[in-house]
Amino acid sequence: MKLHELRDNDGANKKAKRIGRGPGSGKGKMGGRGIKGQKSRSGVAINGYEGGQMPLYQRLPKRGFNKPNRKSYAVVNLGMIDKFVLAGKIDAGQPVTEEVLVASGLVRRKLDGVRVLAKGELSKAVNLEVTGASKSAVDAVEKAGGSLKLTGAQASE
Repeated sequence: MKLHELRDNDGANKKAKRIGRGPGSGKGKMGGRGIKGQKSRSGVAINGYEGGQMPLYQRLPKRGFNKPNRKSYAVVNLGMIDKFVLAGKIDAGQPVTEEVLVASGLVRRKLDGVRVLAKGELSKAVNLEVTGASKSAVDAVEKAGGSLKLTGAQASE
């Protein structure tokens, strides 16, 4: 094969249809827009418009509420903490703070704090210092021989 023999596969490159270029083009005169009316003009944006009737999105009731100052916590499961301790990425002998969790790569960023949940098992005693934790996570850490100290304003649920 030589350079001058290279070409696209059949159907890989399709010419764009040229609108409004005479009757022979198949899309001449009105250019496929029909006759008159708002939609035949340029610069029209009528996505939710229903001809003066109240649009559907305004007729339906509003639901819910988004709290503007809501706290967002980075969530960590006990099973993942155990996995990182066994892999040697977290030193169980030292207190495990939020900064240690971020440095080990278990948590990407701590947001408004780190919250520990009880999914998984702890095989070693670990001393955790985090913003929040579920009651079952606190029980599981103490059962494994460790301690869980809450540093933030959020107490256990």
